[in-house]
Amino acid sequence: MFVHVPSRRKPQTAIATYFLVALSIAMFVVWWIQPPEARTRWVHLFGVLPADWVAITSQGSKALAVHVMRLASALFVHADGLHLIGNLVFLLVFGASAEKPLGAARLITLFLLCGMAANLFGAWWFPAQAAPIIGSSGAVSALVGAYATLFPRSRLGLMLPLGAFLEFVRMPAYGLIGLWVLVQVLMFVLTPGGSPVAWPVHLAGFACGVGYALLSRDAIARRLRN
Repeated sequence: MFVHVPSRRKPQTAIATYFLVALSIAMFVVWWIQPPEARTRWVHLFGVLPADWVAITSQGSKALAVHVMRLASALFVHADGLHLIGNLVFLLVFGASAEKPLGAARLITLFLLCGMAANLFGAWWFPAQAAPIIGSSGAVSALVGAYATLFPRSRLGLMLPLGAFLEFVRMPAYGLIGLWVLVQVLMFVLTPGGSPVAWPVHLAGFACGVGYALLSRDAIARRLRN
């Protein structure tokens, strides 16, 4: 697991990151307390259905608005507790660190826009998939991409099983994130359409996060100067 190694500067409260975490947990609790049949309906109601986008040209503007909203709502729907926890860990590690230079509003914009774009890419990539695309993996991957762009020389901690003990090892962010990207690419190549994990969504989110951070460089520089 990645752990951010903080600098000696005075930490700032990551309001936007904590808000996204709280919203994700609240949505999961509301989903979890429902009976199984209602959970299934919930996933299909708020998840992204690729078939809807395949037939988008034959649907009206109201249907399009619903599908666009689902690109966002799907970010807060998770299949189970492990799915949620995995995404929240990455959200806390990378979101809290990226929020300082980006600011709360820009971080939420990054999370939503890149998450929606990644989900749309997933719907385009898997046009015949019957299962809805859910989870914040695309948005979280965007945060990883933004972090790698903003802090390429920072250091991340990694817990490694060395012998009978877990050792905390510090490594450059670009090395660990580069390894993460490599794993995503390998899984994407080795499991084309045969995995419950939407690897293309991860890669699309990462690319979107990199682009967002690059486009925001001037605004970030002004924010840090102030």
